[in-house]
Parts: sequence; structure tokens; C-alpha cells
Amino acid sequence: MAVIPTHPIWLVRHGETEWNVAGRCQGHRDSDLTARGRAQAALVAAILEQAIAGLSNVRLVASPLGRTQMTAAIIAGRLGLPVETDPRLAEVSFGAWEGMTRREIEAANPWLAGYGPYGWQFLAPDGESAAQVLDRLTAWMATVDRPTIAVSHGMAGRLLRGWYSGLDLEASNALPAPQDRVFRLEAGRVAELEPA
Repeated sequence: MAVIPTHPIWLVRHGETEWNVAGRCQGHRDSDLTARGRAQAALVAAILEQAIAGLSNVRLVASPLGRTQMTAAIIAGRLGLPVETDPRLAEVSFGAWEGMTRREIEAANPWLAGYGPYGWQFLAPDGESAAQVLDRLTAWMATVDRPTIAVSHGMAGRLLRGWYSGLDLEASNALPAPQDRVFRLEAGRVAELEPA
């Protein structure tokens, strides 16, 4: 069984990207942050600055993908923290569907019509299953040994928050994934932080 850290984690999704705007599945592929995405990262940095005020030994760790690295760099610039990289925080791999829109995916795979807005992401050829993603995310959680800011992704962040809250996969997939908020995971609870 995975270990729940005793230290707080502030979980952040990367800022808006060009492919987010276009509705394309990114997975392990990348696109640049938009101007709005950079502004979202700056807002998140301000929220984090308030959240960690007075704390020492705070760690900033990000997925290795470009959009999270760009977001983490903006946060690091405001907080004066070095950025560590951990591949276990990467987004779900959507395999052969990366770069495609949902409409394109469904047109090529009519059998997906029976799936709702969530869950289909784990069915991609050469993609990751939910169990594989949860295994790497919970393995990362076991390494959290001090207060930590984690910059991750939409689906990965939903799964991590859902697992931490004890939700099933369907409920986890339905969680919101805003790009201008911070989620504090502490003492088995998840709280959404907003600007003061």
C-alpha cells in the first residue's frame, strides 16, 4: 500500500498551452504556454508565495515535460527555489492519440462512443493504463520527505488528488483541473487555494 506523506504538498497544473486551446491531447508531447498560460503560472506563483510564507526547506519539483518546466521556472523565479525534475509526475501517455483532438480520436475509433467524457484516455494504443499512472504517482508520493510544490498535469493531477482523497477512478477523472489554482494535500485532505 502506498504511503501518504506527512508533509504538505502543493499540487499545480501547468499553465494553458497552445494545444490546450486547440483541444489536442498532449500526453508526453508538448506545446508552448500561451500568454494566458504564463499569466496563470505567475498567479499560481503568487498563491504559493503566500502558502509557504514562513516555511523553510520547501522543495519545488516538476514533470520533465516542457510545459511543466516553463511553469516551474516562473514559480521558481518568484519563490527563489531550484527546480527538481521527476518523470513520475509526467502526464498520462495517450500513445497513438497524442496530437489528436477528441473528435479525431472518436472518428478513428467509433467504439469509444459509449465512453463518457473521462476514462477513454486510458484506452489509447501504446498509451498508459490508469494503474500504471497511479503506480508511478504513488511511488513519487513515497519520496516526499519535506514540504513540496509539485508541478504536474491535468489527468495526472486528477489521479493524484483522487487517490489521496480515497476516490475511485471515475470520481477522480471527473475532478476539475484548473490551471490557475493550487491544491494543498495535507493530512489526508485536499484543499483548493485561491488568490488572497
